[in-house]
Amino acid sequence: MTTQTALRRPIGRVLRPGSALPILGILAVLLVLVALRQPDFFDPPALLSFLGRSAPIILLAAGQYFVIVAGEFDLSVGSLVTAQVVVAARLIDSDPGRTWPVVLLLVAFGVLTGLVNGLVTTLLRVPSFITTLGMFLILVGAVYLWSDGAPKGGLSEEFRQFGRRAFDDVPVLGRVPYALLVLLPLAALAVLLMRSDFGRTLVAVGDNARTAELTGVRVWRTRTIAFVLSGVAAAVAAILLGGYSGVSFQAGAGLEFGAITAVVLGGVVLGGGRGSVVGAMLGALTLETLFALMNFYGVSGALKSTVQGAIILAAVAVASVRTPTK
Repeated sequence: MTTQTALRRPIGRVLRPGSALPILGILAVLLVLVALRQPDFFDPPALLSFLGRSAPIILLAAGQYFVIVAGEFDLSVGSLVTAQVVVAARLIDSDPGRTWPVVLLLVAFGVLTGLVNGLVTTLLRVPSFITTLGMFLILVGAVYLWSDGAPKGGLSEEFRQFGRRAFDDVPVLGRVPYALLVLLPLAALAVLLMRSDFGRTLVAVGDNARTAELTGVRVWRTRTIAFVLSGVAAAVAAILLGGYSGVSFQAGAGLEFGAITAVVLGGVVLGGGRGSVVGAMLGALTLETLFALMNFYGVSGALKSTVQGAIILAAVAVASVRTPTK
């Protein structure tokens, strides 16, 4: 074996499609730039607060990952988040006693939305892009109609604590947000799920659905479960976002594109079959770090959409060059 061949192999492993290692490098560079500009960003309370605020988009990226790695898209998550927040405010109407029943209802609503998306896509064979775009429009229109164009009611303090409260006076760490405590077990569950038989089946379906079907995999069921997981992730993200920022028709605006950007930034290949859920979540954290850095340097927040679009185009272009034809 030549020296060139020996060097090429580890480099190939790092740069192969779906690898999470490149995003770790990008995140490290961004963190260094943040440290140079804002050294106190790494004080435990400030850093944990940032991670807590990033929890919703990290969860959405994990949910979007399940769908994308299976070879589909979910464009409905942003409108689902908005619908969940508006519905929660109207049903709770500032009554603490309604908090937990409504939380359970939101999760059930997320499951139902994902189930409809999955069944329409798989059984009726409607492309997921069209299915979830249609669901996006249905949810937006239904929420406006139901609320007469303006959010009504209010979220109880018990509901809002998930997104904006924290455990104070924690040794060393100082302040630990509830949102971070919600994120960590769900992120661990997502990783364990992808290491299970279901995770391997999901990747196989995304890589080649026909081959997976010939080996006995129920492709329609696997992809439907992926959509359900995305709906549940959106429901939890809505609870955290509603708690942090309150009720607004803009609560979930653009989050579907943020989640897709995070997924492709994390090395997940659009079209399915390659990438890790860890990479997708790291992509979301990297995206939030980039936006924080832009804020520290006084760059207009209006450029966020431009940055996301550029990342998606670049990631797809790189993947198309590096990924062999299936």
